[in-house]
Amino acid sequence: MRRRTLVALGAGLPAAVALLPWPTHGMRPAAPGDSPTVFAAASLQPAMEAIARLYAQQGGGAVRFSFAASGTLARQIEQGAPAGVYASADEAWMDWLQQRGLIVPESRRSLLGNRLVLVVPAASPVRTVDLVPGFDLGAVLGSGGRWATGDPASVPVGRYAQAALERLGAWPAAARRLVRTESVRVALGFVERGEVAAAVVYATDALGSNRVRVVGTFPADSHPPIRYPFAAIARQDTPAARAFLRFCESPVAVAAWKQYGFVVRE
Repeated sequence: MRRRTLVALGAGLPAAVALLPWPTHGMRPAAPGDSPTVFAAASLQPAMEAIARLYAQQGGGAVRFSFAASGTLARQIEQGAPAGVYASADEAWMDWLQQRGLIVPESRRSLLGNRLVLVVPAASPVRTVDLVPGFDLGAVLGSGGRWATGDPASVPVGRYAQAALERLGAWPAAARRLVRTESVRVALGFVERGEVAAAVVYATDALGSNRVRVVGTFPADSHPPIRYPFAAIARQDTPAARAFLRFCESPVAVAAWKQYGFVVRE
């Protein structure tokens, strides 16, 4: 796991925010210098790191991160990894932890949404793809070409991608040419380097890369809604963890989420 302590000050985003009260009943006291460890879906990394800088600017202190696929992080939490906050790229993995009594249910918030897109390398001759029933992914991939997304067995973006391609009638042929990756960021890397002809990723990942082009956006009704639930982890339910969760819903954080392309859910 990669962990980072982020203390640099943010710039270019709103700087003032009033923090709302957050329930603290049942939480153990924070130790001096206590800072939360956040386990977050890989697709959240650039935005979450920016929000942590803003949090530090507001006097919230340092935040430690581990970014990976939601399922990988959920299993690590089940095995005792010291996460204080979990941010998943789908509801299913958060449900999985809640069923095991590992999150604080009243802290759970579905904060964000996203869009599912088809991307190609920036130098690709493919310009646009009409993602409608019956579309031909093979025409995008060419002879022998492959495409990437997260492994549908465990990675949320892959689950969304499989659902969308099934809905559009393209999954049986597409599945045979799929490179299954451990996270959406790995899938993005494959297409950035030209190692695959296309990838299905989140719109926010594509927005942050100048080495890919979006050639199509999947219809919202072709896959389950993309939602990012956040929650405190029961074993590390500290005031510091709750304070960072609260900050993620604050006006200054909302502005940052939007800047990074996320849909902020009301």
